[in-house]
Amino acid sequence: MKKTIVALADCNSFYASCERAMRPDLDGRPIVVLSNNDTMVVAASAEAKAMGIDLGVPLFKIQPLIKKHGIAVFSSNYTLYADLSDRVMETIARFVMHYEVYSIDEAFLSLSEFADLDLTHYGKIIREAVKREVGIPVSVGIAGTKTLSKVATKVAKKLPDGVYDIRGNEKAILEKFPVEDVWGIGWQYTKLLHRWGVSTALDFTRLPERWVQKHMTVDGLRTQMELKGIPCLPLQEKRPTRKQMVVSRGFGKAVEAREELEEALCDYATLAAWRLRREGLAAKTISIFIMTSPFRPGPQYANIATAKFPEATNSTVAFIRAIRTILPRIYRSGYAYRKAGVILPELCDEKLIQGNLFVSFSERKEQKLLQAIDKINDRWGREVVHFGATGLVQPWAMRRERLSPCFTTNWGELPVAYVS
Repeated sequence: MKKTIVALADCNSFYASCERAMRPDLDGRPIVVLSNNDTMVVAASAEAKAMGIDLGVPLFKIQPLIKKHGIAVFSSNYTLYADLSDRVMETIARFVMHYEVYSIDEAFLSLSEFADLDLTHYGKIIREAVKREVGIPVSVGIAGTKTLSKVATKVAKKLPDGVYDIRGNEKAILEKFPVEDVWGIGWQYTKLLHRWGVSTALDFTRLPERWVQKHMTVDGLRTQMELKGIPCLPLQEKRPTRKQMVVSRGFGKAVEAREELEEALCDYATLAAWRLRREGLAAKTISIFIMTSPFRPGPQYANIATAKFPEATNSTVAFIRAIRTILPRIYRSGYAYRKAGVILPELCDEKLIQGNLFVSFSERKEQKLLQAIDKINDRWGREVVHFGATGLVQPWAMRRERLSPCFTTNWGELPVAYVS
């Protein structure tokens, strides 16, 4: 039987690396990327981390460091990050037969078919290809299980060549590896394990299996088995079908007018509908919520409303109609709303809504219109064509004052190269 060999390819400081990939002048310069509304740090380059900048720190607290060291500060550019993530995964996929996209910046790779090769060298080949073709630095950890590959990748990130094969050296690494850093062990289990004198991953592997299953369920037992080198988590090459979708944002300023709330909700619904069509899904119901901020003075209010569709749909038009119907039910004047969102709690396969003999002529035209809009926006940028219901000025929009261009997805924002 073929021995399992798994690698984890993990992009280094992904958001910051995306900004640097498009701006060679930032090479070696510290970079931080901010959360929604530019409030706190969600990503930092190695140079910024070396200055003591932690993730989650509010922007105002690091202003002196920004001025002193010339730190480059960016708002989150999710369009750019998603596109570069796709390019990273496409590059990685050329080197393996089986892989699992785990997150926007991580992928598990099956290397079992290449057991006869020098896998450390093969990992370097993959790493160099991603850097050369996409501009994103990647660390590669190689192991016998997915959990051990996570450990190996943490080691790889500290090495100059960014690749580490933990096989044969598991005990020495786990002996120094903090149990709280093990994939699958959260802070609650960490507190439990610390009470029992477990401080390292190796300590955890030595606990009785019956105790682990009793106190940490079968998931904890799987984690322990994986750390022992026994594969329990197979690659999931096909992403699990999404069961629900939420699109919500905090506003850049307080919103009081119902018209502005409606614009914001229609904008979020437009994004949700586009994502559904892209993933081949449809929604049976739509819910919206509006809320004030519990952290600000003034009267507080929050509410939610739901509408059910006659049949599952991914039509932007249907979503906008529903929002205009149900928002008046929950809107109350006199409140400073700070956040709103669209929830699609019941998703199903798009095929369930195709081939309906009773679809009206106007609905067929609507479907063709949405297909045409998607095609144009995919080529020229996501909001080149948009519905008037989402507003033109959008004073409520999320604050992103340091947003970089969408270099790879918008023809109007392509980087310019000058030849002398």
